[in-house]
Amino acid sequence: FFNNLNLLLFYNIVKILTDNYCLLEKRGKPMLIKINGEDVDIPEGSTIKEAIEISNAPYKKGSIVCLIKGESEIQSNILKYKIKTPKGSVLIELSSDDKLQPLVGFFKDNYKKFISSTIRWDSSTEVAMGPVQSNFEPSHDEFQYHDNDVLISLSGFSNEATHIIFIKDDVSNVYGVPKYSDNGVFAKVIGGRKTLFSLTSSDEILDIEPVIERSTVRDSAGGSDLDVVLEEGNQLFTYVLFKPNPKSPVSVEHLFSLIRNNKIEVSFESNSFVGFYELQGLGKDVEDVTERRRGTVTLRSEGHGKGKVFVYREDRVNVKSHTTIATVESGMELFDIAREGDFITVRSNPERIMLMMMTQKESEEKLKSLGIEQVRTGTTDDDAIVVVQEPENTIAILENNKVETFGIPANKLIKVELTDDAPRSRWYFEKLTGLAEKPVGSLKVYFAVPDMNIYMFDGDKDESKGLVPENVIDDSYIAGTIGITNMSRKNVGLVGIRTVDSDEFGPTGEPFNATNVVGRVISDLEDLKSIEDGDTVYVYEVYEEEES
Repeated sequence: FFNNLNLLLFYNIVKILTDNYCLLEKRGKPMLIKINGEDVDIPEGSTIKEAIEISNAPYKKGSIVCLIKGESEIQSNILKYKIKTPKGSVLIELSSDDKLQPLVGFFKDNYKKFISSTIRWDSSTEVAMGPVQSNFEPSHDEFQYHDNDVLISLSGFSNEATHIIFIKDDVSNVYGVPKYSDNGVFAKVIGGRKTLFSLTSSDEILDIEPVIERSTVRDSAGGSDLDVVLEEGNQLFTYVLFKPNPKSPVSVEHLFSLIRNNKIEVSFESNSFVGFYELQGLGKDVEDVTERRRGTVTLRSEGHGKGKVFVYREDRVNVKSHTTIATVESGMELFDIAREGDFITVRSNPERIMLMMMTQKESEEKLKSLGIEQVRTGTTDDDAIVVVQEPENTIAILENNKVETFGIPANKLIKVELTDDAPRSRWYFEKLTGLAEKPVGSLKVYFAVPDMNIYMFDGDKDESKGLVPENVIDDSYIAGTIGITNMSRKNVGLVGIRTVDSDEFGPTGEPFNATNVVGRVISDLEDLKSIEDGDTVYVYEVYEEEES
């Protein structure tokens, strides 16, 4: 028996070792790629999905990813460079003319060599930086140049004194440009002309950086199928990291409210921005207004389209109606390729501090890990559910280093499921309760009659304008139905719940055709019987994925 057992054990060990060896043989040697900017070694032949699992990169199922073949692919598509000096920056755009690619290629390969050098000379018509060495042969011909031209010059007809010349005014000159390059012009000054005129030989080139644009990434990016097999040198982006603007504490919460389960859905996209319109109509007071540069996130605070959030793919001038709420710290590549309807995995630093729907004990542990003091109010038991936090916004909590958490017994929280069949009524209900922007909303009891099994809640006359009949019931209501009086009756906007079936009238006491069905209560209806006129009740929206 023991001999057979040992033989079986030996066989199993050999099988495991053989299987692992075959797996390694199949996967091949390690290869280096970049995932979200970090170098990662993965087995050769790995797919995007496997790379995400190996690296534990932030990614939520259903989100897009951005795959770029490699750094050289991005560099080949970059045409704009920013030259930084103590006087300001000069922006140049390289030519896309195939005949000039030897000159363009030289600049791309050597631009870093000009960093930390000083302006070589300046005159009324030109500014020069350099020198560096090249392999060009000089021409002795004279050419005509125009302001904003950028050319390569071999000073003294020596390739050891290769300079970049910026033309400030029309001029005809012999610059010793590379042979067979026409006049040696390979770029144009497209920004910072005032800076160019202020430069002198004492100024230093502080930095030269490529300008990454949406088109640069779009033209370099491949597909985002998770089953795509990766290759050495590939770059993969799986998530976006936001940095909230501390000068816009209230508006930042608007951005957080768009993010569900660490994902955000694109509502609109154009060449210059990506739009998120889910909370359109919810305005905020204007806070910090800045220039809208690439990667800036703004909220339309007032006027037509208030409540819309924009992430800019290209620079735009500032406007007073747009509050700057965040900047994209990393992962801008995902916004560059995103299309309407796409989901993007997002993170924030700092993360949102949202304690609602936690227990008092869970809130305590969360806050303790952040070094923030908790003050319990309402029901203070460990298992009480937090339904209100004060301050509400993350920036204020971090500044105060203290937060009050108001709790209620778990059975006092009304769980609801809302329907997509009544979009106007649903949006009204979410705005009325506050569910549009936070996990827990509230309703004030207008009229509670347990004996009649009916409970009604205050509405909002202004917000309820335009509540046309939608999703009305023809025959009967089942217990737990949530109804809203539509604009066919004077009590438009009133919200009601019936705790028993009815074939006579709706939850707000109105006829069927005057009542829009917005959803249903899915928690125990018996828990409603204790509420009274004037009470505040708290509601929580349950989504399908939470029920399954």
